[in-house]
Amino acid sequence: MVKFLMLSLIFFLMGLVMFLLGLIFYYFDIIIMIEWEIFSFNSVLMNMLMFFDWMSLMFIGVVMLIFSSVMMYSIEYMMGELNLNRFIYLVLLFVYSMFLMVLSPSILSILIGWDGLGLISYCLIIFYQNINSYNSGMLTILCNRLGDISLILSMFYMFTFGSWNLILYNNLDYFCMVLLVICAITKSAQFPFSIWLPAAMAAPTPVSSLVHSSTLVTAGVYLMIRLMYFLNILELNFYLLMISSFTMFMSGVVANFEFDLKKIIALSTLSQLGLMMSILSLGYSDLSFFHLLVHAMFKSLLFLCAGVVIHLMMDNQDIRFYGGIFNKLPFTSSCMLISICSLCGFPFFSGFYSKDLIMEIMFMNYMNLFSLLLLIFSTILTVSYNFRLILYLYFKIYNLNCYMNFIENKYMSFSMIFLVLMSMIYGKMMIFMFFYSYEIILNVFMKLLVLFLCILGLSLGLFLYKFYLLNSILLFFFNSMFFMKFFYMNFNFISEFSSNFNLIFEKNFLENKFSLMVLKMNFMFMFYNYNNVGLTNLLKFVVMMILMMIIFF
Repeated sequence: MVKFLMLSLIFFLMGLVMFLLGLIFYYFDIIIMIEWEIFSFNSVLMNMLMFFDWMSLMFIGVVMLIFSSVMMYSIEYMMGELNLNRFIYLVLLFVYSMFLMVLSPSILSILIGWDGLGLISYCLIIFYQNINSYNSGMLTILCNRLGDISLILSMFYMFTFGSWNLILYNNLDYFCMVLLVICAITKSAQFPFSIWLPAAMAAPTPVSSLVHSSTLVTAGVYLMIRLMYFLNILELNFYLLMISSFTMFMSGVVANFEFDLKKIIALSTLSQLGLMMSILSLGYSDLSFFHLLVHAMFKSLLFLCAGVVIHLMMDNQDIRFYGGIFNKLPFTSSCMLISICSLCGFPFFSGFYSKDLIMEIMFMNYMNLFSLLLLIFSTILTVSYNFRLILYLYFKIYNLNCYMNFIENKYMSFSMIFLVLMSMIYGKMMIFMFFYSYEIILNVFMKLLVLFLCILGLSLGLFLYKFYLLNSILLFFFNSMFFMKFFYMNFNFISEFSSNFNLIFEKNFLENKFSLMVLKMNFMFMFYNYNNVGLTNLLKFVVMMILMMIIFF
């Protein structure tokens, strides 16, 4: 308990310092770059680079503040865990990997932090050792490994240009930028790599609160924010807009037919990541960063509140067994309602200031009709699944066990106070300090369109609460995330192919057939060496000429 309290206090103070430093760096336009040359290879410098500006400092401050709340929350949630020290070390390594990825614009150090995030997230997902955690961990690490491969390829491709420092480039090659975009959409779980994010809910809830709010899933968005200049030059933003719009729509549809509480929240995270990528692809990287910070606050609060409810419901996550929790858990229910209202963009909460500004900017811009329709439907679906969740949690009759004793823990409740405060005022504070210069020019209908879409979402959520689908084919289609789960469940064909390849090619051909062929050729050369020296020398001369032609031509 003392370790958790010390870590919580230290990181809370460090987070406040980083936040204040971010304000100072923004208003005085300060940028500090620290470079350490490790060694040089011909004309390529292999160096460790640290880049401090207002964006990186603000993001690190938010991560530290959320981490401090998670550590205090873990005092009660992880009580009685046998491997408690391993949990603390893994979470610390996870946060440090995120710091390394955020602070360095060098591909080499980004790769170290990127691989650290992927490996430690796998260790945290399989923390509870069972078959479900193992399958979820393997799915997560295999999907993320595809992005790691593209990052490694881009690193070797940039090796030919002489530097891994992204700040030094005025332009990037098209192929290299495509690899970096693939890397970002795998880490941020965009289509078709979205299936790993709901599966990662097998991790402990404090880890989910940290991972799915401000660290792992936002790493790809942050990388694209840093590479926004190259994204516009190479005209890759159209493809990113289509991918992110469809991801936002798909996650909203699936969340309306899901009954697992943590998976509903994970799918809402996926929807918000699609919104960040969508506004980023239109060229507004600062608005994407604004929503990233605001979303981190209320989404971590939502996960912590869900963890309290699940913890007191004997680890039952099916919302059909919930109901009337406001009478039993008043403080937790109030915090959860605030975070849901902020997620829906309810007026004067933090999420309202970022989401409303993003949607109005999108309405003002030139977009294709397909992306605009997906944005409108996704807004309706976001309000729908959140209102459906409120109806299941607050208005339904509790029907699990009649002898349950609901007691709110003081450490869990105290850890939410700061996040509740930020979920109410952080958006207004950020828009007052950083994003006050946007001018919105829309007619009355377009201004009221967002409110009309929210009313449609409330109606759809009430309809899905009263009449949910009984068709098994449709339910399978939605619960499998448009059949993506079925595709990734057959990921074992890779291991089967590699084992068969090893058995057939290496064990059979190389060790038996090829070695026997070499042995026969050796006996043949020995025979001609003793019987026909001239023919042997002629064969050697022909072989040498063929080798020289291959080398020089």
